[in-house]
This record gives sequence, C-alpha cells and structure tokens, in this order.
Amino acid sequence: MASFTRLVRFLARDGRTYYGDAILPQGVSDIRAAKQARLITGDIFGSYTVTDQVADIRLLLSPLAPEDVRTVRFLGLNYEQHAREANMPIPTYPVLFYKPVTSLSGPTDPIPISRMAQEGEGLDYECELVAIIGKRCRDVSEDQALDYVLGYAVGNDVSHRDWQIKRGGGQWSLGKGFDGWAPFGPGIVSKDLIKDPQTLKISTKLNGKKVQESSTADMIFSVKKTIAFLSRGTTLLPGDVIWTGTPQGVGMGRKPQLWLKNGDVVEVELEKVGTCKNKVEFEASGPSSKL
Repeated sequence: MASFTRLVRFLARDGRTYYGDAILPQGVSDIRAAKQARLITGDIFGSYTVTDQVADIRLLLSPLAPEDVRTVRFLGLNYEQHAREANMPIPTYPVLFYKPVTSLSGPTDPIPISRMAQEGEGLDYECELVAIIGKRCRDVSEDQALDYVLGYAVGNDVSHRDWQIKRGGGQWSLGKGFDGWAPFGPGIVSKDLIKDPQTLKISTKLNGKKVQESSTADMIFSVKKTIAFLSRGTTLLPGDVIWTGTPQGVGMGRKPQLWLKNGDVVEVELEKVGTCKNKVEFEASGPSSKL
C-alpha cells in the first residue's frame, strides 16, 4: 500500500473537501504550487489508501480537519539566537504552552485580529517548523522519537506581546491563542521525505521583505528531543500538533520593534515543505474586551 508523500486537505472544484496526496510540478517542492491531488480514502492515522483518482484543487485548507486534531502544543525560546534577541537565558528544559484548536487555520486564510487583540501593541509573527504526531507514544526514546511523526509543515505562531507578557500574567496562551492565530500548511510532508528535520532553511517575509532567516539546526531542543521530552509520563496521540519554536528576527526583537498592521501580508517558508501566505485583517466590529 502506497503512503502519502505530501498530505493536503483541500476544497475541490466539485465543492467537496478531501484529503489527498499533492501532485507537484517537476522540480518544485512548495506544496502551495499543487493544482491537483490523488484522493486518499480511509484513516490518515491508520489504514488508508492513496487512490488513482485525481481531483483539481480549488483551495488548500488547514492540513488537518478539526476533528482530527488532538492537542496543539508550542515551544517557546527554542532557537538559540531568538533567546538571545529576547534577552532570555537559554532554557534548561523546553518551554511549553498550548493554543486552542480554534487557533489553527489554513495556508492562505486571513489572520483575523479581534477588537481585543487590537488593544495595546505588539502584534508579531513567528515562523515555525510544525511536527504532527502519527502514532500513539509514551516515554519514547530520542532514537525512536521520529518514528512516531506523521510528517512536517510550516506555520506562523501569531502573537500579541502585550497580551502575552504585560497583560497575560505569565500565561503565554492568552496573547497567542486567538482564533486563526496559527495558520499552517500548506500540507504535511511525510517523514520519509524529510529524514532529518534539523537541516532545513526557515524564513519569514513581511510584505515581500525577508525579516527572519535561519536554519532548524539552531534549535536548542531538536524535534526528536522535544518529542522524547513531551512524551515523558504523557501520552502523545495521533493528531497532536507540535510547533517547535521560532528563530531570531521577530518584531519584538528588532530595533526599532516591528509590529504587524492591518493589511500586512506574512509569508512563512520551510525548505522541502513550502509557504503559507496570510493577510492580517483587523475586525471592524464586535464587543470590546475592556472590563
């Protein structure tokens, strides 16, 4: 039975939503360039079939359906140069926080900025490698950790520094967990295609200008170390989504600081995976968050 190489979830021209294995032009690795996919039937975390039936892609969606996501975990300060630009000590253990499932969105979806998130300042971008767990595991060793990965994507950990730090009472999730603040994709590249996730170029463009550029080699805790650590005494489940931190160059660490504005376009890119391109959209109506 053939396994997928580049898993996508997409709206087809017939108006239906499918999982599929993206078909890319020769010599192209960015999944966002896919116009067609071979349909997948069955359970993507269990028994499934990559069929010979090809469908046209109308729109790439968030790579996992909401019902297929379990938890959404994030690491903070996981790139050495990012920790230094934040004037924070290199962590001894992974810094962990969570976002709700409702924060996840697709590779071209707008980033909605609610009235609450328009208060204060500090709207920021963070490109990240995203690892998706494919098999249940607990107390896994580093040597075996990558065997439990379904594949890899790229995402943008959108953050509001005032709500994260000044107003969050130390709870980072408050300033990071708004609806649509974790766009990722454009698909999930199989671990069979990415043997070593620590050798990939990763970057961010803001309105076409590169503002982050690094390599996953700069991670303090590699993907395998992260999975091994997170599984200690805690069962990781198929559909757990693990974001592995961002490199240097975030708006908070720049001089002068660089905050996202209404209408800005953010592109995050990961080598061998592709690009997510999302536009910042301030919501014009809704209740104020002021208490």
